[in-house]
Amino acid sequence: MISDQELTIRPLQEKDLPRVWELVYKEEQPEWKKWDAPYYPHESISYADFLPTGQKWIGNDDFWVIEVQGTVRGTVSYYWEHEPSRWLEVGIVFHEAGSWGRGLGTRALKLWVEHLFRTMPLVRIGYSTWSGNARMIRIGEKLGMQMEARIRKARYYNGQYYDSIRMGILREEWEQAN
Repeated sequence: MISDQELTIRPLQEKDLPRVWELVYKEEQPEWKKWDAPYYPHESISYADFLPTGQKWIGNDDFWVIEVQGTVRGTVSYYWEHEPSRWLEVGIVFHEAGSWGRGLGTRALKLWVEHLFRTMPLVRIGYSTWSGNARMIRIGEKLGMQMEARIRKARYYNGQYYDSIRMGILREEWEQAN
């Protein structure tokens, strides 16, 4: 568990499963999905269908919840783009609009990146987003990340093309800034 005032990131626990299901899978077209890779389909699923997947997330190093004032509001995660070369990518989602635009995403991702650099032998951490998600690009900039790639018109959504964006930071840049 890692905290910054009222914000905490921590491994998922069994008691969190109903809330995570509610945030991620209960609704057919949740508002958060309009910003988190909306060009990929989202399907709502029943709690019973979610449980086998949710059970696998309990205590995992790669999928944590974000609590704000004791309530789960989102998740942070990582995945290996290519583990042999230690190419790791992170993700963050705040699932309720009331959590957006308050600096919580920047704080949560800062805690997550710091944790990953502290606990893993990484030289770089990055993430991918799309040009339609200006808030996510801004979070990376606030954390000192560089725009490492812009793949033009790679994402098609609602009749419009958007760029795919790759942001990243090297360990030495992180340590110098933090």
